[in-house]
Amino acid sequence: MSDTGWPALGYETLDWHIEPNVPMSKAARRRHDQPYDAAITPAIAKIDPTVGAEVLVAAEEASIAIVRFDADYGDRIVPFSSILLRSESAASSRIEQLTASAKAIALAELGDGSRKNATMIVSNARAMEAAIELADQLDASSIIEMQAALLGDEHPEWVGKWRGIQVWIGGRRYGPQDALFTPPHHARVPAAMDDLVAFAGRADIQALVHAALVHAQFETIHPFPDGNGRTGRAIIHALLRRRGITRNVTVPISAGLLVDVDAYFGSLGDYRQGNIEPIIEQMTDAAFTAIGNATDMLSNLDAIADEWRDRITARSDSTVWRLAELLMRQPGVNSNVVEEALGVSRPAALNAIGKLEDAGVLVKARGQERNRAWVAVDVVDALDRFADAGGRRARPPAR
Repeated sequence: MSDTGWPALGYETLDWHIEPNVPMSKAARRRHDQPYDAAITPAIAKIDPTVGAEVLVAAEEASIAIVRFDADYGDRIVPFSSILLRSESAASSRIEQLTASAKAIALAELGDGSRKNATMIVSNARAMEAAIELADQLDASSIIEMQAALLGDEHPEWVGKWRGIQVWIGGRRYGPQDALFTPPHHARVPAAMDDLVAFAGRADIQALVHAALVHAQFETIHPFPDGNGRTGRAIIHALLRRRGITRNVTVPISAGLLVDVDAYFGSLGDYRQGNIEPIIEQMTDAAFTAIGNATDMLSNLDAIADEWRDRITARSDSTVWRLAELLMRQPGVNSNVVEEALGVSRPAALNAIGKLEDAGVLVKARGQERNRAWVAVDVVDALDRFADAGGRRARPPAR
């Protein structure tokens, strides 16, 4: 037990055998056809973490900043909640080396499956939405449902249940012997997740501290064959919503973690040794960074909306203006999307699209001749700038 009152991982040695018909060198077989050590996660449901005063105060300040940001942008005329969720989904995917331009993501939302990364990021957005919708019932079934929203289309065989195989991080595909980290054996996952769900249900721990610890324990258990990182970061938002820190928007915390991914992963390693303060500090710094970058992005979108008002000529109650507002939520559209979202006929949808194309607000997407699509280039450019800002290393905010 560390001085923060948090236990380090235990380990157990388990057998590992490679089938004789697996093609590999003799040296690799000797190296990997032998026992390995897998983690044993301690039960945390009833543990009270001890956090230093400075770290705790900073976490509370970050929570207050999130509440203020949520209040400022959650009830705006321009609906920013969807664009923030999309940005968080892209940032969380980028941590897993899944990158795509905002334009590619916008087209993937319209069914363009030509760019795999963009399609996976759209699936991540669905997982985020599921996490927020299920925030009030953050239990085993809801977590399984989040991961299913993420991977159900791509790997249906991996969803609907906890993993039934040993997984490992790093190393080689033959076995876990050279892994950077080997999560618990799959037989231990159901009990470990029941314990984590019980811990997540508590309300006596500072909210951002609570979210950081739930996230770190989830990543340590690694309960799925794939999608653990993105699901685990979705759980952060479910918990913040459940604790009342957010009510309207998704603060793109993953974009803050992108500032120094090595430090983020390093803090997970510290957590596994019983040192919980680094992951709390990472979450705190990420919240401040995300709020700063997101505020800049949303200010840019406000400026874009003002510029559009000068460029668009239409009656104030026309479909054109409603479409312009829709583009702030969904920067890629086709006629079907406009018809359904605005409840208008096909001619009215195409007329509104044409007027915004004439005004330079919409540009026809190349390669979409059979299924015509348009993109609001000003909006996707603003989203790409936000993604670039999140991907740059920066000094953490002063405390």
